[in-house]
Amino acid sequence: AVPVEPPRGMYPARLDEKGRLKLPEKFQRYLAGLPEKKLFVTSTERLMATVYPIGIWRENEKLLADFRDNPKASKRLWFTAQDLGSEAEMDGQGRVQFSPELRRYLHIENQPVKVHVVNGAIQVMSEETYQAWRTEAEQSSADDLETLQRAGFK
Repeated sequence: AVPVEPPRGMYPARLDEKGRLKLPEKFQRYLAGLPEKKLFVTSTERLMATVYPIGIWRENEKLLADFRDNPKASKRLWFTAQDLGSEAEMDGQGRVQFSPELRRYLHIENQPVKVHVVNGAIQVMSEETYQAWRTEAEQSSADDLETLQRAGFK
């Protein structure tokens, strides 16, 4: 089977009153095309939620278990992921359940969010976090482009 490429771009979405993220259709197709349906929904930096396909999360678990450069950083990241995380699967209507702890912590209960894919996982950011990132990007976009063009960006 040909692997399904993740969607590119930032898309609006919403968590409903029951804490389910209704994914845009392109994201539903992406997750449906993965070999395993299980997901791990968490936050690793306490700013955004991430919906990890379980295969990608397993790779992260192995890295955290084997990481020797800074064991305390590994333990803290693992703790945060477990503290806010829960297993889920996408339902037949393209929704993914978020734990109450994660929704409350990130202030995304019954709220609009922005979703995009990073390294195969779906990042979910609140409108507030999205606006902060957007402002930062707007302020440095010309410098960032010049820096990356020097490195070969076309």
